[in-house]
Amino acid sequence: MPMEVINPATGEKIKTYDTLSKEELGHAIKASHEAFLSWKNARFSERAQLMRHAAKILRENADKYAKLMTVEMGKPLKDGRAEANKCAWVCDYYAENAQIFLKRETVQTDATRSFVSYQPLGVVLAVMPWNYPFWQVFRFAAPALMAGNAGVLKHASNVPGCALAIEEIFLKAGFPGNIFRTLLIGSSLVNEVIENPLVTAVTLTGSTPAGKAVASKAGEMLKKTVLELGGSDPYVILEDANLEAAVNTCVYSRLINAGQSCIAAKRFIVVETIREEFEQLFIEKMQAVKMGDPMDETVVVGPQARHDLRDDLHRQVEESIEKGAKCLLGGEIPPGKGAFYPPTILTNVKKGMPAYDDELFGPVAAIIPVKDEKEAIAAANDSVFGLGSAIFTRDLEKGAKLAEKELQAGSSFVNTFVRSDPRLPFGGIKESGYGRELSHFGIREFVNIKTVFVK
Repeated sequence: MPMEVINPATGEKIKTYDTLSKEELGHAIKASHEAFLSWKNARFSERAQLMRHAAKILRENADKYAKLMTVEMGKPLKDGRAEANKCAWVCDYYAENAQIFLKRETVQTDATRSFVSYQPLGVVLAVMPWNYPFWQVFRFAAPALMAGNAGVLKHASNVPGCALAIEEIFLKAGFPGNIFRTLLIGSSLVNEVIENPLVTAVTLTGSTPAGKAVASKAGEMLKKTVLELGGSDPYVILEDANLEAAVNTCVYSRLINAGQSCIAAKRFIVVETIREEFEQLFIEKMQAVKMGDPMDETVVVGPQARHDLRDDLHRQVEESIEKGAKCLLGGEIPPGKGAFYPPTILTNVKKGMPAYDDELFGPVAAIIPVKDEKEAIAAANDSVFGLGSAIFTRDLEKGAKLAEKELQAGSSFVNTFVRSDPRLPFGGIKESGYGRELSHFGIREFVNIKTVFVK
């Protein structure tokens, strides 16, 4: 079935793409495996030179790639430009550090010689989402290719242009043909790819149900997986927080990518003594944010990526209100074209409401009042998710201790918003997935950590 791209800001049909048949899919995977057989022996210096060239292409064409993201999934132009440049950063980072991260490690034993070596696995399948259509792919591809693997990409069906553009970047940079390959297929063929004996591992960024389905099939085939799944990140606001700075950060993080980010702030856990002041500031700053045409450089909040996603979000808001949440701002679908949803604030959010229990993948903030710090930490951890978290306090020592020891998440930030950084490991716990991307941890996920013992 062809892939049809709809501009979420206008509802206009942009382009239709032909998808691969099962036979074409098999040929594509075989071609990537054959490319891997040579690529695995390439010197790190050769791989690094090509990866730096990919970074250069990304920077030089950031405007073009930003426009593609805007048209396909509604990201504001300036955000798309920043995303392209962040992809260049991760390419440069692994070009610089891959050889260091995968250096052979000598171990003293009773052998004449013994060491640990890091060897590439082969063809790795990446199943990627639409919300960061370049970044999610490059944060996998840069370390995977630098480690000597090949990559095949099953991207989200609403961003096929982005998927093909990424393949083109690697080709233009001089990488061997088929070492990174975009597979234009629907979700129904993902199992077919996982079952292919030439595919050695799978990485997925997406929803928890999608992760469970892919992990189940990969487990059946005994293939390694890394999963970065949903999140409902808590931001804990303690009594001694710098409230103005905290609210600015909370608003920014909640509205990143129109709220369509796994690590966007979602649950705002506020100690009761400062709740009223927090809510007033929050309303004021959320109201001031401009929503509209993502081609407009002054717009902060563009449309949701698809109309069905917008409608699901509105259903979660309405159900939370029916169960006792109070809407302080927004909460209504605006008239006119496009999949827009306004910045929205719900308060008095409690367990049993979608705004408390589920991931709200859009610009909707859930305020959860608590009486003290102990109750705040308990509420923050009262979630099936564990991707990111943040805490706001003037006591940096206490903040660091709570972040390290008490908050249940793959990342915990103090007095700032959660983000991914090539230098730091990224991933979650609980239903937010397992494994790590980025840093030296990420590049070692898809290698054979091999013992060599010579007597």
